[in-house]
Amino acid sequence: MPAYAPDAPARVTDASRALVSAALFIAAAAAIFMYAAIVGITEGRLVPLLAAAVTAAGVGIRQWTRPAVPIDLTGTSRAFLAVSAVAAVLALVFVFRLTVFMVDPARTSYSTMPASDWEVRHSCMSSYFVAGDVVRRTANVYDTSLYAAPDDDPGKPRSPQTIGIFRVDQYEYPPPFLLAPRAVSLLAPGFLRLRATWYGLSGLVLLAGLLSAARAMAPAARTRALLLAPVVLVSLVTLNTLQKGNVQLVVIAVSVLAMAAIERQRRPLGGALLALVTVAKLYPGLLIVYLLVRRDWRTLMWTGAFGVLFVALTVIDIGWQPFIAFREHFSGLLSGEAFPAFRNPGAVAINLSIPGIVFKLKLLGIGNMGFGAARIVGTLYMLVAVLATVVLALRAPRDGTGPIVWMTVLLLATLRSPFLPWAYGTFPALWLLTLLVAAGVPRPWTVPQFLVAAFLLAVLLPVDFPLDPRIKTLASTVPQVLMLALAVIGIRLRSPSRQAASQSGLERASVA
Repeated sequence: MPAYAPDAPARVTDASRALVSAALFIAAAAAIFMYAAIVGITEGRLVPLLAAAVTAAGVGIRQWTRPAVPIDLTGTSRAFLAVSAVAAVLALVFVFRLTVFMVDPARTSYSTMPASDWEVRHSCMSSYFVAGDVVRRTANVYDTSLYAAPDDDPGKPRSPQTIGIFRVDQYEYPPPFLLAPRAVSLLAPGFLRLRATWYGLSGLVLLAGLLSAARAMAPAARTRALLLAPVVLVSLVTLNTLQKGNVQLVVIAVSVLAMAAIERQRRPLGGALLALVTVAKLYPGLLIVYLLVRRDWRTLMWTGAFGVLFVALTVIDIGWQPFIAFREHFSGLLSGEAFPAFRNPGAVAINLSIPGIVFKLKLLGIGNMGFGAARIVGTLYMLVAVLATVVLALRAPRDGTGPIVWMTVLLLATLRSPFLPWAYGTFPALWLLTLLVAAGVPRPWTVPQFLVAAFLLAVLLPVDFPLDPRIKTLASTVPQVLMLALAVIGIRLRSPSRQAASQSGLERASVA
C-alpha cells in the first residue's frame, strides 16, 4: 500500500479529523480512569461522575487547543488510520467494561477473561495492600505465612489467603515500593477501595506515558506514535495487567515520563521520577547506567539525591527492619527461589524471562538444572544487558529516537527477572513495537506485518488454561523470541537515515 499523500485540502481535512479523534479518545479514556480512581476515594457515584465529566472536558479542550502531539499525516496511509480508529474504539469499549469490574468485583463477567478462574481472582495488588498493612507490625514483610493459607504445602502449587473472591499474592518488592500503596491507602482505605483507585491511577499514568513517548519522537514519527497508542491500550496483556493491579505498566510509564522530562531539561522532575521507580523496583536502574555513560552528571545528582530522600522517607514511615529482611530475601529474588510460582508447572511454562529458560528446559525434559543455574544465567544475561545499554548510550543519536532507546533498555531490564509472566511480560515489547513502526519509513506491508507482531505480543495464555504445560512452554517461546528480536532491532537503531533498514528488520522479525 503506498504512503498516503492526498492533495492539500484533503490533507487538512483528514488532519482536523485526526486531531478531533485523538482529543476525544484521550479525553474519554482519561475520564473513565478518573471515574474509577474517585470511586475508590468516595465510594459514591455522583462525585466520580462529576470528576469524570470535568476530566473529559478539560483534557478534551486542552488536546484540541494545545495538543500534546501535533497532527501531521504525512506518510500515514489510510490503512494506518483505519487500524488506529478501530483500536481506539475497541480500547474505549474494553476499558469501560473492565472499569465496571474494577468498581464492582461482583460483576466478574466484565473482567478481561471471565472464563478463567485464575485471571478473575488473581490480584497482584493484593500483596501491596497486605504488605503495606502489616509492614509496621511484623519483623519480616516477606514471610510467606502472611500471604499463604495455613494449609499451604511448599511441595505443591501455592495455596493463597483470600480477600473476598481475590487470592492474595506474595510480596516481593523492595521496601521503598510500599510508599506508593500506603500513600494511596490514606485516600482509599480498604482493599476494594484501594483496588479501584489503584486501577484508575495506573490507567492515567499509562496514558501520560503514551503521550509523552509520542511527543518525544522525531517530528515525522510523532503522529504515528500517537495513532498507535490505542493498540497498546487495547491489548489483552495491558488490560489484564491493569485488572490485576500489577505495577509493571506504571513503572515503565513513569520511567518513560522521567526520561522525557530529562530530555526536556527538566532534570529535577526526571531525576525524582527515575529515583522513585529505581528504589521501588530496581530494574529501571539500567537507565541510570545509560545516563552514566552519557555523562549526564546533573541528572545523576538529582536522581541520587531523590533516591536518598525516598529511602529516608521509607525509613521514617516503616523503619529499618524491612530493609534488613529484604537484604536476606534478595538472594532468593535473584535465583527465583523466592517466587512461589515456580511450584506451579503452568506458571513456569508461561515465564518469559531469560533465567526462566532454565526451568522451561527442565519442563521439556532437557537437563535438570535448578535455581543455582538460573542465578548464573541471570548474572550472565545482566552483563549482556549492561553492555547493550552502554552501546545504546554511545550510539544513540539525540534526534527524536529517545523513546525507542529507553524502551529497549527497559525491555532488556525486565527480561532479567527470574519470573516474568506472560500476563504482563510482553507489555514493553508491544510498546516498543509501536514506536519502531512509527519511526520507520512506511512500506507496503508495514501495517499487516505490524498487526501480526502486535497480535503475538498482545494475546496470552492464562495459568489455568487446560493445556499441557509443555505445549504452553512452546507457545510462550513465540512472544519471547519476538521480544528478543525487538530488543536487537532497538539496539541496532542509530539514526533516522537508517530507519528503513531497521524497519526491514522489524518486518522480518514479525514474519518469523
